[in-house]
Amino acid sequence: MSFAARVEAELEQFKRDGVYKRLNYLEAPQAARTKMQGRGEVVILSSNNYLGLCNAPDVVAAGKRALDEFGAGTGSVRFICGTFTIHRELEQALARFVGCESSLTYVSCWNANEGLVPTLLGEQDIVISDQLNHASIIDAIRLAKTITKCQTAVYRHSDMADLEDKLRAAKHTRLRLIFTDGVFSMEGDIARLPDIVALARKYDAVVAIDDSHATGVLGRSGRGTAEHYGLLGQVDIITSTLGKALGGAAGGFTAGPTALADYLTQRSRPQLFSNALPPTVAGSALAAVHHLEHHPDLVTRLHENARYFRERLLALGFRPLQGETPIVPVILGETAKAIQMSELLLDEGVFVTGFGYPVVPQGHARIRCQLSAGHTRDDLDFALGAFRRVGTKLGLI
Repeated sequence: MSFAARVEAELEQFKRDGVYKRLNYLEAPQAARTKMQGRGEVVILSSNNYLGLCNAPDVVAAGKRALDEFGAGTGSVRFICGTFTIHRELEQALARFVGCESSLTYVSCWNANEGLVPTLLGEQDIVISDQLNHASIIDAIRLAKTITKCQTAVYRHSDMADLEDKLRAAKHTRLRLIFTDGVFSMEGDIARLPDIVALARKYDAVVAIDDSHATGVLGRSGRGTAEHYGLLGQVDIITSTLGKALGGAAGGFTAGPTALADYLTQRSRPQLFSNALPPTVAGSALAAVHHLEHHPDLVTRLHENARYFRERLLALGFRPLQGETPIVPVILGETAKAIQMSELLLDEGVFVTGFGYPVVPQGHARIRCQLSAGHTRDDLDFALGAFRRVGTKLGLI
């Protein structure tokens, strides 16, 4: 069988199994409601646009200004061709926002994670990872293990006793790096950061946290998991994204001590061999940070919407996972059922995605609802009505 025929056969099997993913094309900006090609207006419950800033006028205008001032891009990597002042301004703002001395931007948080672990760790070092960490952390660790031959360990999800066992076993290593998500994207739960920091201090370890689903979301002013727990400035390394709450375009960053950003500039391969963020992305992300700093009420509104939606789902008879984040997963079991429910909800004018294997373990397929500060009560009630009708049709409630 030829290469193309083999791939086509596997795709056909995906369709027969009911797990084939189809792209839906939007004809208007990402927002609480938008226009979908062939569907008309839909309510979106599947976006990481947590603060509703993707189409905020000041965020869009800042991107346009940066495009006019700096052009489309750097044309090469930063240390070769020069770097724009807006990148420095953004990095300073991000570091200040998350409570670190310095930060360095990347074209994605995937790249930030990929650039961190293989750069910092060698054969004498170990990285200890939460079992449910994001794929970008997992792949970054795999890459480091292959390239630098570092040691690795995985602790059961949020199991502090297991983490301590792994740290105790690694006491003879040079650097012990604990790497965890801040908010676990498929479960919606929050890392036990105070316990992790305490264990790190006890065993002389370094804590790295990927705050992609927490930046702009957790803490009184949206500064992330550390602020949520009153630990702002006490986390060694923070990686996060600009592609979710902070404007939703693209890009990521790594924040930490000044020496870390400098060291990554010297040795991090995704930084050394990739162009900088497009200026328009840097400009819009910088405006998003400033917007949030002046409007912390957006975070309050986000959590009010999340509480309301979760409570109403429970009242309808659904059983969403418990939590205090705007990620509200409704577990259905089989992948085909999750995809079927998402398709029926889309027929009702609600765009929410069904997730199954390999994104989540077999038997744990789900509809993952994500709330935004941009949702009005009418948006949420419209979506809840669709959940009631579809849940009844499928015998789920």
